[in-house]
Amino acid sequence: MKRSTLAATLACLALPAPALAEGSLHLYIWSDYITDAAIDRFRAETGIDVSVDVYDSNETLEARLLAGASGYDVVVPTADFLQRQVAAGVYAPLDRAQLPNWSNMDEGLMSRAASFDPGNEHGTIYMWGTTGIGYNIDMIAERLGADYEVNSLELLFDPEIASKVADCGITMLDAPVEMIPAALAYLGRDPQSHAPEDLEAAGDLLTQARENVRYFHSSQYIGDLANGEVCVAFGYSGDVFQAAARAEEADRGVNVWYAIPEEGAVVWFDLLAIPADAPNPENAHRFINYLMQPDVIAEITNYVWYANANRPSWPLVDPQITSDPAIFPTQEVMDRLFTLVPYDSRTDRIATRLWTRVRTGQ
Repeated sequence: MKRSTLAATLACLALPAPALAEGSLHLYIWSDYITDAAIDRFRAETGIDVSVDVYDSNETLEARLLAGASGYDVVVPTADFLQRQVAAGVYAPLDRAQLPNWSNMDEGLMSRAASFDPGNEHGTIYMWGTTGIGYNIDMIAERLGADYEVNSLELLFDPEIASKVADCGITMLDAPVEMIPAALAYLGRDPQSHAPEDLEAAGDLLTQARENVRYFHSSQYIGDLANGEVCVAFGYSGDVFQAAARAEEADRGVNVWYAIPEEGAVVWFDLLAIPADAPNPENAHRFINYLMQPDVIAEITNYVWYANANRPSWPLVDPQITSDPAIFPTQEVMDRLFTLVPYDSRTDRIATRLWTRVRTGQ
């Protein structure tokens, strides 16, 4: 499970001479979600000066965008957040005439993403994946037995099972929009439900589970899984695979892997989008088109271990990634996946109240 660091290095050495400066580009993206080599190559090919800031939650990105005048040219919201932000006028429509590489995108996946953004008018898929269970293989086997198969949310929500692994560390995302649907799926309820009684039931389950949770965070678990500091993390698929890669590279006997829960899981899409007040919209289109080059996005997938939606890039991706059903799920698994349905303002208030209760235990 080695990343293609050599290929990235060679790509940097083969960069053309820098072009004349053509302005700037301000990128706001999830932490550890793009390669330095990809950014450096874009700078060298275009002469555009790129600055990169990172965030670790959709809520952080949303707050910056809704405040206005963020100064960013390209951002990477998850599809359900983009949907409600479009309604608030946050994003500019994409100009397909400036995106000739759009033809590389897989129609089936883009169609799924279009359920949040009709016609894919405001965003194109950067990466996609699922939200599920990252775990330390050996620590779980030690506590639950070598025959225990990690394939269920019971590892988080069944007190008898969770209490047996709490000592080695359970973490959850600090994201009610992810954790509430997971709780509903475990309860056998519609994970897309916004009914107050369903949300309350999910809140009760999460509050009960809290006693076995070490912390709530949306990125810290990557390093902690890799270092053996925690043994179970409900998180994003690519994050867990990055943790597994780091653990292997460190060669300290930490074995990490990922499971899609049998109860079902969120399939999500992170989209490249341009804020309506972007200072450099032409450079933003140029950057998005660059990221839709098969060789560029394949290199990034090989680093982040998230699936992309660029069909011509797939033969260029490490076969260990494309052949893994936890990253590129089979159709049977895809049929169990569900998308998030954005909360309206009333539901958002309920979810925020419930999450405060979960986080504080009050």
